[in-house]
Amino acid sequence: MARSAAAVLEDHLRLRALGDIETDLARNYAQDVALLCNYGTFHGLDAIRYSAKRLSEQLPHARFEYLNHQLVDDVGFLEWRATSDRYQVADGADSYVFNEDGLIRAQTIHYTLSEPQAD
Repeated sequence: MARSAAAVLEDHLRLRALGDIETDLARNYAQDVALLCNYGTFHGLDAIRYSAKRLSEQLPHARFEYLNHQLVDDVGFLEWRATSDRYQVADGADSYVFNEDGLIRAQTIHYTLSEPQAD
């Protein structure tokens, strides 16, 4: 039985917070997922792996805050921000499209890196 989009999104965010990308990919993403972002359009689980690695390198040991999430049927939206010693993000936005099996079949990612604010 397919999980709801809300359950998949919750599991995705929990696993990412734990740094468990492989379990996230296995449980929450379709094998042929499409990823659309400012650096291109990519397909498959390796695209999601690359994107997660890239974000981790840009924001090492980041603290993420989820500001807003919305779901309507098979479409989800997540607004977020993050801070690290290297960069910060104030305008993170991801969108998700879920397939009939309850897996993420498409994801968009947008964020802008900026220097961290001085304390």
